[in-house]
Amino acid sequence: MSKPKVVLVACGTAIATSTVVAHAIEEEMKKRGINITTRQCKATEVPSLAADADLIVTTTPLPSNLGKPVIQTLAFLTGIGKEEVLKQIEEILKQ
Repeated sequence: MSKPKVVLVACGTAIATSTVVAHAIEEEMKKRGINITTRQCKATEVPSLAADADLIVTTTPLPSNLGKPVIQTLAFLTGIGKEEVLKQIEEILKQ
């Protein structure tokens, strides 16, 4: 099996919101045959952790100079636009 892609999932406190988002991404990418590992963190920790990530998904604004693809979304909490965001995640991870 190929090396898993790393998805860094950030929110304000790295507790509840990032957990919901990380689990949703893990489940959906597994269904799509994409091997991933998620890592949850606070938004303030992202700059120091970004180097090891293939993608950053966040529910809160982040700096724009992280050198990695960033998706800022509330779709996993609201359900609005969730499928579109999942397609974006899939496309980035397949690169």
